Amino acid sequence: MKKILSALSAVLFVAGCTEVSVTVENDDRLRFAVATFAHETCTFCPGGDSDIERWTRIRPPYVGDEVLSADSYIKGFVAAAREYKDIELLGLESPVGVFGGSSASWSTEEAFNHFLNRMLEDLREAMPVDGVYLALHGAMAVRNVPRPEAEIARRFREVVGPDVPIVASFDLHGNEDAEFLRWADMAFVTKRYPHYDAGIQGARSARSLVRLARGTYASTTATRKPGVITPTVLQWTGKSPAMDIMERARRWEAREPDVFVSVFYGFPWADVPDVGATVHVMTNNNQELAEEIAIDMSDYIWRMRENLFGEEFAQPDVAAQKASAAFAAGETPIVLADYSDRSGDATHALREVVEQNLSGVLVATIRDEGVLATLRQNNAQTGDRFNLEVGGFAGQASGAPVAVNGTLTYFGPGLDFDEVAVVDFGDRNSLVITPALKQILWTEQLAFGPLDPDDFDAFVVKSRVHFRRGFDETGYAKTIIIVDAPGPFVGTVHLDALPYENVELNNYYPYGTPPDRR
Repeated sequence: MKKILSALSAVLFVAGCTEVSVTVENDDRLRFAVATFAHETCTFCPGGDSDIERWTRIRPPYVGDEVLSADSYIKGFVAAAREYKDIELLGLESPVGVFGGSSASWSTEEAFNHFLNRMLEDLREAMPVDGVYLALHGAMAVRNVPRPEAEIARRFREVVGPDVPIVASFDLHGNEDAEFLRWADMAFVTKRYPHYDAGIQGARSARSLVRLARGTYASTTATRKPGVITPTVLQWTGKSPAMDIMERARRWEAREPDVFVSVFYGFPWADVPDVGATVHVMTNNNQELAEEIAIDMSDYIWRMRENLFGEEFAQPDVAAQKASAAFAAGETPIVLADYSDRSGDATHALREVVEQNLSGVLVATIRDEGVLATLRQNNAQTGDRFNLEVGGFAGQASGAPVAVNGTLTYFGPGLDFDEVAVVDFGDRNSLVITPALKQILWTEQLAFGPLDPDDFDAFVVKSRVHFRRGFDETGYAKTIIIVDAPGPFVGTVHLDALPYENVELNNYYPYGTPPDRR
């Protein structure tokens, strides 16, 4: 809230005990607290719950000014906030992220409370503040906390009181409902997948927080859930109808002043009660318009529901055959996107590379911390023969381990890990082994050690959509093949194969009809 100090008379005592009356002018300075607590949680993934140790394995939490460059959302927020004079930004202690990223399972309640309490301790010490910015994700899942992001907002609200604005930014894969905006004022969600606009949503958050704090925007909100649940591979905004849904949101924002429309597509691998698509609308003191737009967007998504489904992906053996045909036709480079692998150790595509004798393939990556440990224990050196089984240890969805016979050509840091291995095998093929799931977004990531991406004709990557940044939307790859898994496993489009406990799938299309649409 804007500090109002107009015509405040202060009495000062100066030398000689002379009493002087001083008038202090309006003080437009604002103090904003900034924090991040984000995770995209795959509750069906193996490996156990994410505790404090896993949340700090990458590095200790950000503190102070470190928070102000923590991610793209916050960088966008900070850049926009610094367009204004006299805005002070206060970083609250914030965890970096869970080791394993989106392959990591439930966070423990202890870890959630530990990091949230540390943030709130910093906040109490920083009080008073004029606003709070939270860089969240939306798909965090915590044991015994049904709606973690809403709980974060609620706990912040307890500290700052009813009048200090709280604004947050989110990933479009978030699972949210009306509860978050019960405690916060505004929520800004990326409209592109891959998320090119993370910084833009952070900047929107900053400018809106300034307006809220200065009293020029009175946020009125409306929320709707269309009743549609989609796997993330179908949420690529580079094609219809996902592209059209986001464009409709942008049209509303262009047509009506002071309107913001946020669309979550949801993250179905989090077994939480607010899963599925959500629409958040924010207007400047116009509840009727907020409701109108929320209903329109929700109904539009419902009308587009059938077009969200129906695309068929290639089974691993067929994908490998398609890659061979593309190679013969000169349609290289080729990307085989192993979209369903949530754990990072699935071997279905690797097996076909080996068994069909494909050549010029870079498999980036396979997660196998056990193989890395064996290499370390054996004091493995570049040039050593490599004859080990790789991957296929995290359950049925991962397939069976694959024997790789070749030469170790690199063993050291890479891809933001302290330790990775590169193995050459077959005819000009290489395999990158990592200690956790790694999505490759850019060809430049693969230029380390002995690797040069331009030496390869094909790439096997563990990615649903993000790989399109560097391989598709740059024009680099001539052939894109989405590789399915040979079964209805976690990570595939077959959501009805998942053992949900907190979700009734028959309340969502395509598995049923929502109660309010029957």
